[in-house]
Amino acid sequence: MTETISTHSVETSGPDAAERRVRHNDRTHVLHSWSAQAKIDPLPVAGGRGSTFWDYQGNNYLDFGAQLVNLNLGHQHPDLVQAIQDQAGKMTTIAPGFANDVRGELAALIASKAPGTLNKVFFTNGGADANENAVRMARQFTGKSKILAQYRSYHGATATAMQLTGDPRRWANEPGSASIAHFFGPYAYRSPFHATTPQEETARALEHLESVIVLEGASTIGGIIIETVVGTNGILVPPPGYLPGVRALCDKYGIVYIADEVMAGFGRIGEWFAVDAFDVVPDLITFAKGVNSGYVPLGGVVISDEIAAIFNDTTYPGGLTYSGHPLACAPGVATFKVFERDGILAHVRDLGTRVIEPTLTSWLAKHPSLGEVRGRGLFWALELVTNQETREPLVPFNASGEQARPMAEVAAACKARGVWPMINNNRIHLCPPLVITEGELREGLAAIEEALAVADGYVR
Repeated sequence: MTETISTHSVETSGPDAAERRVRHNDRTHVLHSWSAQAKIDPLPVAGGRGSTFWDYQGNNYLDFGAQLVNLNLGHQHPDLVQAIQDQAGKMTTIAPGFANDVRGELAALIASKAPGTLNKVFFTNGGADANENAVRMARQFTGKSKILAQYRSYHGATATAMQLTGDPRRWANEPGSASIAHFFGPYAYRSPFHATTPQEETARALEHLESVIVLEGASTIGGIIIETVVGTNGILVPPPGYLPGVRALCDKYGIVYIADEVMAGFGRIGEWFAVDAFDVVPDLITFAKGVNSGYVPLGGVVISDEIAAIFNDTTYPGGLTYSGHPLACAPGVATFKVFERDGILAHVRDLGTRVIEPTLTSWLAKHPSLGEVRGRGLFWALELVTNQETREPLVPFNASGEQARPMAEVAAACKARGVWPMINNNRIHLCPPLVITEGELREGLAAIEEALAVADGYVR
């Protein structure tokens, strides 16, 4: 019989009692993702509002990662909170086999913003299972099992999604499915194709992808999945013509084109769906995160009429107990209303072009540790190097321990100045909530520029 440990053994009096209780329960009972448990010390968070959250000591932090790039409308948005409260008073849950008003309304709103003939939505609990189901649909539609994905990618931590993922988190989860193969996507700053212009990068990346298709066997490939703007692995904006070129290859070889917009969708780059910025219509779009700012877990797949039609008379072989959960869909519906009423997309585009881009570009001449800045809307990356000429990364790829110390020091410098950054490898990602004010944005950027002095100290 397991003994129950009471949290009352923790000191419960005094001004720091709440923080001690939170920290004790977390350290004693919570297993954190992607972490060696003895090497982390999670910050107890007391609350948040808008673009800011705070700890129990009263320290405020501008949330420049929007948590996990999902808190698009910020902490405790009153419209989203009210939508959840209203829905809870009306109907907390209903099985996915029934028709439900808020589920259907959100599906209709999503379809109204999707490109082409993507008119039907399959709801999931998040981005990973959205990608799982998109792959299942591609395989069912084509009758071909192999899926191609980029090396610089992250598609989720469930079985198939993890094997689609290109970054090092896949390694510890192998062996995986033999029906997934990886290829190089465009990355002009570190071009694997030795390109010197965006046009060359596009042409050579597409030539490489077609070679992979041919060598892997076009007759075996059911789908290609691509983050429209690569997120965690670098915020890599595709060069002109690349995504239309992928579309053309998919059409040529009878392959389903899956656009993973779990991060890039719902306003992150200033568009409802990021593909709208690149003049391309995929067959399937996966989404999550920004659809309701992560207030309640929700994701899904937007499906073309052609693919949806095969399930008219043939059973779709998949489902989830919480598909289209009313408490998740309600803040999704509210999100559309807030976006329209408050001009969120225009706000994102304005801050991206008028504030972020010129500010970051001006830093290139002042900070020798800054190799490249890139992005769009409120989705940017600062790539840090030890030498601007050689482009040697500030820390090695997949660095840990002492090797990762320079980036850890940069992150600490940001936090000391009231900004909670998003760090990956040798990059600082700038992904604040879409509701951030210009004043908050400039304040956060100024703090990050001060922190770059730490990185400058490692230049050689």
